[in-house]
Amino acid sequence: MRVLLSIFCLFFSSILYANINIDFWKTENGVRVYFVESHELPIVDIKINFDAGSARDPKGQYGVANLTNYLMLLGAGDLDENQISNRFSDIGASLGGGIDRDHAQLSIRTLSDKKIFSQAVDTFKLVLTKPSFADDVFEREKKSTLSLIDQSKTQPDSLGKNAYSKALYGDHPYGHPEEGLTESVLKLTRKNIINFYNLFYSSQNASIVIVGDLSKTEAQKVVSDLTSHLKDYGHAPIPEVAENEPQNVSIEHPAQQAHLFYGMPSMVRLDKDFYPLYVGNYIVGGGGFVSRLTGEVREKNGLVYSVYSYFMPLTQKGPFQIGLQTKKSQMNDALNLVNQVMKDFIEKGPTKEELKDAKMNLIGGFPLRLDSNKKIAEYISMMAIYNYPIDYLESFVKNIDKVTVEDIKDAFQRRIDMSRFSTVIVGNS
Repeated sequence: MRVLLSIFCLFFSSILYANINIDFWKTENGVRVYFVESHELPIVDIKINFDAGSARDPKGQYGVANLTNYLMLLGAGDLDENQISNRFSDIGASLGGGIDRDHAQLSIRTLSDKKIFSQAVDTFKLVLTKPSFADDVFEREKKSTLSLIDQSKTQPDSLGKNAYSKALYGDHPYGHPEEGLTESVLKLTRKNIINFYNLFYSSQNASIVIVGDLSKTEAQKVVSDLTSHLKDYGHAPIPEVAENEPQNVSIEHPAQQAHLFYGMPSMVRLDKDFYPLYVGNYIVGGGGFVSRLTGEVREKNGLVYSVYSYFMPLTQKGPFQIGLQTKKSQMNDALNLVNQVMKDFIEKGPTKEELKDAKMNLIGGFPLRLDSNKKIAEYISMMAIYNYPIDYLESFVKNIDKVTVEDIKDAFQRRIDMSRFSTVIVGNS
């Protein structure tokens, strides 16, 4: 049955990939374009990505990337935020945005009907090219951001997440919260927003992803309309992550449970060890109820409701993190058991049976990540942001299937050093 299921997963995956034909080209000003023509539904998804994430916040202006991106949605040209919102809602289209550490994104989803599509793209172009950053909207959203930051200081998960980033990265650009700090947001001015927009919403490292009911000729026109205005302002790469001393941070909190954040900086995008680390993590803590950590810490010992681990590869070394929540009185026991499980896995690697099951689940589940145009657009956006090879989707299953027990053991022994782990506990007893 396992062999038959594996064959089915590989067959299903190959059918899926055959239907995803990615056209790639570059514009004259260097914007990378990824286009997938799909006429199954009369819908088009457009995502444009910029090298304008929170790691680009100038020192002392933490939060400017986040606020800039959000304000772009709230007024452009002669249109205020309500008029922009109505323009999209009246035609059944949607406008979105957001940032993470490495990038900022603006997107629309619209019907492909010519009149509707034209209105959506015209308004989107206005948002991209002529954000107004109105004084009153800026002041209002600045206050709203400060309120959210204050609120996050009462939430154990937010407290732990921010303290963990600081413990791992210190003064590196990855070390501050994406929304900024109270003291930095208080100092932000409208001029800071405009300067950030002018510098980082440029063609350098920009990409645009279009998936849906368009011909390539139509897509080329859309790309030209949306990106021809972009200037190429050069800026230095995000600095490498230094090897800081591991930190042990304990934060008091009245919550009944203690929250653990545990790990180290580990993996970059396009890392040569990605596949063995990815598969190995699924076995040790990323696979939910089938992972070792869940089996030992939850099922056998009843110390937690859930425990997890994951890698978050970034432009520079992103974190490997183990997390759990447990009663304050049980935190030491839970942490000791996590250490035992991890040390055993690093020393011995997975069993052959664990590896077979992990491959079957990862290969079988991969098509579900790409079963809609929206998901395809999101996945290709990740490829675009980090300059993945165009055949990444085709090679993913093959590369997973190649991973061996020795590959995982070797990668974890070289890359995961538990003596370098930082520990953040919120609500420790």
